[in-house]
Amino acid sequence: MESETQRRVGQSVVVASVFGVTLFFVASAVLAPPVSQTAAGEEETDRTLVGVQGSPSPGKVLLLDGSSVVWQDTNATSYHDVTYLDDGRVLTTPMLKGQSDCGQFESPCAHTGVRILDPESGEVDFQWTYPVRSDLNSEVHDAEMLPSGEILVVGMEYERVFTLARNGTITWQWNASEYYDAPPDPTREDWLHMNDVDRVENGTYLVSVRNENQLVVVERGEGVTDVINEFGDPNTFRAQHNPQQLNNKSVLVADSENNRVVELARVGGRWSVVWSLESAGGLEFDWPRDADRLPSGNTLITDSRNNRVVEVTESGDVVWSRSVKGLPYEADRLPDGEDARGEPYSDLSDDGSGSTATGEPGESAGTGGTGGDGDIPLFGTLYVTLTHVAPVPYWMNVWHVVAGTVTLVLAPVGLLLWRTA
Repeated sequence: MESETQRRVGQSVVVASVFGVTLFFVASAVLAPPVSQTAAGEEETDRTLVGVQGSPSPGKVLLLDGSSVVWQDTNATSYHDVTYLDDGRVLTTPMLKGQSDCGQFESPCAHTGVRILDPESGEVDFQWTYPVRSDLNSEVHDAEMLPSGEILVVGMEYERVFTLARNGTITWQWNASEYYDAPPDPTREDWLHMNDVDRVENGTYLVSVRNENQLVVVERGEGVTDVINEFGDPNTFRAQHNPQQLNNKSVLVADSENNRVVELARVGGRWSVVWSLESAGGLEFDWPRDADRLPSGNTLITDSRNNRVVEVTESGDVVWSRSVKGLPYEADRLPDGEDARGEPYSDLSDDGSGSTATGEPGESAGTGGTGGDGDIPLFGTLYVTLTHVAPVPYWMNVWHVVAGTVTLVLAPVGLLLWRTA
C-alpha cells in the first residue's frame, strides 16, 4: 500500500509540475500584448535608425521606414550608438572580434572604435578602432560628430572622453581618473562603464557614468563642473544610459536598472524626478537604454530586453512600436535624431515653483511595476544572465525562471518516487 501511494504521489508531482509550467508558458505567450503596434488613427511613423547590440547574435544597424526595414548593416560583432549625419551617412560604434593587431593584449583580440557607413553604397567610408582586452564592457558606446568635423567619443576600456580628428589623431582627452579614484588597471575590471557623451555647447559635454549612477558635466580646460545625482542615489536613476539634455534645467534619462524612463529637473538647486514611465502598451519596460524627446512632444524609447522600440505620449499611450530582435540599444528618429530635442514635460523655475507633468517634484509618476528582473534574489540574476546568452521571448520574465527552476527540481523528485515505488 505504501508503495502504491508513493507511486501515485510521484506520478502526480511529475504531471502537475510539467503540466503547470507548460500551461504557464503557453498562457503567457498567448495573452501577451503585441510588441508591434500603431495607435488607431495614426499613420506609420517616419524613418527610425536603430543600433542593435546583437547579443547573442551579430550586431546590426537598421533603418526603418515605418515598420519596414529599408537598409541594414550586419558587419560587426555588436553595434551600440548610431547617429544619422547631415549627408545621409551613419556614424556608428562597432565592436569587432577576431582581430590580429592586438598591441598589449593576446591575439586574437577585439577592437572597438567608430565607423561611418554609407547606406547608398553599402561601404565603410571611415573607420578608426583600437584593441581592447575583452569584447564585453570595453566598448566605445557613444560617438557624435562635432561642428568642427571632429568626432566626440566616450570609451570604457580606459574610461575617457576624447575628440578624434579624421586623420586618427586624438585632439583632446579627459580621463575619468582626474575626478574618480581609478583602479591600478582599468582594462581588467568594469570600473565606471561610461556609456554616453553629448555635446551641450562648445567645449561642454554631458557624460553618463553608469556604475556611479551619475551624470557629469565636463568642460574643456575645467574638468567636472556639475554632477547630476551627486550621491549616486539609485532611486533617482540606476545604471542609466543615453541621457538627453532637454534644456539647461531638464534631462531625460533611460533609467535602465529601475526599468523606467525619467525626466529630471533642477528644483530648488537639486535635481529631482518630475516625470517617469514604467510601462507602455501593456508591457513593463525591461532594461530601457535610450529615450529621446521628439519635437512632437512624444518620447521614443528603446526597450532593450523586450526587443522593441516604442514611441509614447506624455501619458504613456503608445503611438507606434516595432519589434527589433537582438537587444536594440539606441534609436533615433530621422532626420535630426537626438539633436531634435522636444520640450520637457515639466515647467519648473529654479526655486521649485511651476508645475510638473505628472506628480510632484521628487516623486516618480507613471504606471508602477517592478520591471522584468523583479526583486527576487538569485532568480533575478539568473533571468538577467539568461537574456545575455540566449534569445528570450519578450513575454518572458523572472517568474518564468522561477517556474522553470521549480519544475526542474520537482519533476526529477516525482520521477524518483515513481520509479522506486
